[in-house]
Amino acid sequence: MIIAFDFDGTLADTYSCIEEAFRRTLERRYRWLPFKGFWAKALTKLENYFERPTFGSHKKTSKPPFFLRTKFFETWFEERAKLSKPLDDAPELLKKLKEDGHTVISFSAEDFIDGMKVRRLKEMGIYDLFDDVIVFGREMTIDDAFRKVREKYGDEIFVWVDDKPWRFIGHGDENTEYVWYYFPFSAKFVEKNRERLALIPHLHVIRDLWSIFDVIERIKQERSS
Repeated sequence: MIIAFDFDGTLADTYSCIEEAFRRTLERRYRWLPFKGFWAKALTKLENYFERPTFGSHKKTSKPPFFLRTKFFETWFEERAKLSKPLDDAPELLKKLKEDGHTVISFSAEDFIDGMKVRRLKEMGIYDLFDDVIVFGREMTIDDAFRKVREKYGDEIFVWVDDKPWRFIGHGDENTEYVWYYFPFSAKFVEKNRERLALIPHLHVIRDLWSIFDVIERIKQERSS
């Protein structure tokens, strides 16, 4: 099987450190600025605004506004990467999946800064654990990224693991299995729109990454019956 993982909120907790990353960035770039704690909180609210979901589209590429593509936000991503922690011993999980013969890919959206997602994967030391790294959002839509997977790996079962299930809606094919990793930060958005989950076929819900092995066994049984 092809096991595809999102990064933020799926393989790593990159959210609980957002405010501290802003505080450190302000220390690095604007040491003269008073009330850094206040500004860090305000910037965190801005970031959370951009994290809000869009249910059911994701058909286009997007370019973030210019003020998010600055050296300030590049520094913030660097600090955020330093503070981010793997979830559920994710590096060992990736290794075990590969040992079991699965194709393991990173399948996630680009950050505000070009190439930053790859830099963050490398910072966490998991970049080389993937058979492939596919980043959508800037140059590729989700559908473009999915077609790229099919062109490279054929029609093998594609197990898509993401903490943001709104990305699943309208994407994939009959050989796609969707796994919602329940991460509290993003789950709060889903709880407000839970009826949308009915739009996702072959949906599995897990609360720890190692449960993916149970999902894989269940898929094997269901697909063979």
